[in-house]
Amino acid sequence: SAGAPGKQQKIAARLKRTLPVRGPQAPTLSELMRWYCLNTNTHGCRRIVVSRGRLRRLAWIALTLGAVGLILWQCAELLLNYYSASVSVTVQFQKLPFPAVTICNINPYKYSAMKEYLSELDKETKKALETFYGFSEGKSKVRRSVEERNSTGSEFFMHIPLLKLESSKTAIDLYSGQKRKIEGSVFHKDSSIVNSGDSNDIIGFQLCDANNSSDCALYTFSSGVNAIQEWYKLHYMNIMARIPLETKEKWSYSADDLLLTCFFDGLSCDKRHFTRFHHPLHGNCYTFNSGESGTVLSTSTGGSEYGLHVVLYIDEADYNPFLVTSTGAKIIVHDQDEYPFIEDIGTEIETAAATSIGMHFTRSRKLSKPYSDCTETGADIPVENLYNKSYSLQICLHSCFQKAMVDSCGCAQYAQPLPAGAEYCNYKKNPNWMYCYYRLHERFVKEQLGCQQICKDACSFKEWALTTSIAQWPSTVSEDWMLRVLSWDKGQKMNKKLNKTDLANLMVFYKDLNERFISENPANTLVILLSNFGGQLGLWMSCSVVCVIEIVEVFLIDSLSIVMRRQWQKAKKWWNDRKKDRPGKPPRAGDPEQQGHDNPACVDEDLPTFNTALRLPLPQDSPLPRTPPPNYSTLRLEAAFTEQLPDTLEAGRH
Repeated sequence: SAGAPGKQQKIAARLKRTLPVRGPQAPTLSELMRWYCLNTNTHGCRRIVVSRGRLRRLAWIALTLGAVGLILWQCAELLLNYYSASVSVTVQFQKLPFPAVTICNINPYKYSAMKEYLSELDKETKKALETFYGFSEGKSKVRRSVEERNSTGSEFFMHIPLLKLESSKTAIDLYSGQKRKIEGSVFHKDSSIVNSGDSNDIIGFQLCDANNSSDCALYTFSSGVNAIQEWYKLHYMNIMARIPLETKEKWSYSADDLLLTCFFDGLSCDKRHFTRFHHPLHGNCYTFNSGESGTVLSTSTGGSEYGLHVVLYIDEADYNPFLVTSTGAKIIVHDQDEYPFIEDIGTEIETAAATSIGMHFTRSRKLSKPYSDCTETGADIPVENLYNKSYSLQICLHSCFQKAMVDSCGCAQYAQPLPAGAEYCNYKKNPNWMYCYYRLHERFVKEQLGCQQICKDACSFKEWALTTSIAQWPSTVSEDWMLRVLSWDKGQKMNKKLNKTDLANLMVFYKDLNERFISENPANTLVILLSNFGGQLGLWMSCSVVCVIEIVEVFLIDSLSIVMRRQWQKAKKWWNDRKKDRPGKPPRAGDPEQQGHDNPACVDEDLPTFNTALRLPLPQDSPLPRTPPPNYSTLRLEAAFTEQLPDTLEAGRH
């Protein structure tokens, strides 16, 4: 009939669901594991199932689990070793590019040019020195002290009072002579708390929150010289922040002022080989071989005669006596794309001496993630580069602090570049900036500002290792004629020669032309890692890639499908039971109860076959169906037919 194929398909599906299932479609995890152990290529699992005897089976279980543990351990070691790097050092002898050399006078501005802007500050500084140490210029100490105590005070001492610490709770105001109670914390210059037992003859200054006068902090110094100099620098930065850049560039040293003679690679050079840039703390600085013209000088011979040789005019007589306490110049050797952080890593050059600086050039290259936490270009660092130079860790840290300064204090610190839309701090516009700066810097040093966590090392960088030697210059026998010649070169009269303490002789050169290249390389490649994995699997489990795929299929895909199928069956059974127990539900034509089948598994309209019917459970309340016994009395024909029919009698006669 037309419906026969459809019924046959339903019967086949019913048989498939009823008969025992083996392999990946097994209904339980235990049957799946048994099938896997009997059919897998890993010998240990098969021996667990087919071994006879409990002791032998336990032995194979222990061996198999031990082999799995060793595989996991060795593979973990291989993975950890995969992300390690080996360091290689390559040395090449070749013509080397000469680095940029930045030179600054330690004194940023000519004192004679800016003295009128600092006259009030210098006057108050001398008063402080007289009060502290008896320093006097014309007036007696007693009379000066009386005048100070009767005066109303200056703005310098009003903003930052100088104090002498008597105990951990009291201090003497050295300007007014009155005692002050210390409400806030007492910090040393290194941000360490000063104990009361160490407070004798300690000088510092007090900073208070402009919005809360009770929130103060006393910053102390181990030396009165350091305390006064730091106090002077704070007021100095307030004054300089209000002066235009063009004016400050005029106050500082020009290239003609700083450079007396210049030679490079045995040839004469002049100010055209130097590029000027203005540093907030060091004034006009000059960079030799900056590369801004598009040309970078190189050298093909090592030795002091083939490097940079300059004689610098320091002009000690025009130094600011309170701002700087040493004489000379600062230099830094750096790449053309790097910013010269003179205040951090600059090398000081003495006057009346010849300073020779020999260099060794090294290029380094580190691997980025996942081998190390370095950055290639700094583009992935969420900190704006304020220096307009290639990324470095120092640039990131300084930029991060300056951004935090603008956000927290409302203005920028004078020693660092200005962010867009910001202005430098001064207590005319920002009376609270000094207290805010010191608190912020304290958090920065303690790594509480988050900059050290954000900023990363650069993956590639260049480094010049410096070796410095110093000799007396000029010598006693050549001092007279050399100073006269240099004075003539400077344009002065012969009868007024230069002082040797105003001069510094500097030589910067390559000690050799060996370029050292330090690079990190992956200790393992992907091919080596896979080969090591295969060796471990074959050694401990006699397993291959096909075996690994088989394990993933059985233990992940098939096991998960079995668990999900059982959960689905439970949910379906719960839903059917819930529908059965619902009161007042009218029976449907398709319900199993209305089909007359005793087996609840038979939910369709097809009757079971003979084989499947033998496996169906019997109803509990119904009696067992039996075939009725034959009625043997029906076999007795004589008793059943006592009379013969007439037609049969006639037939018998014939």
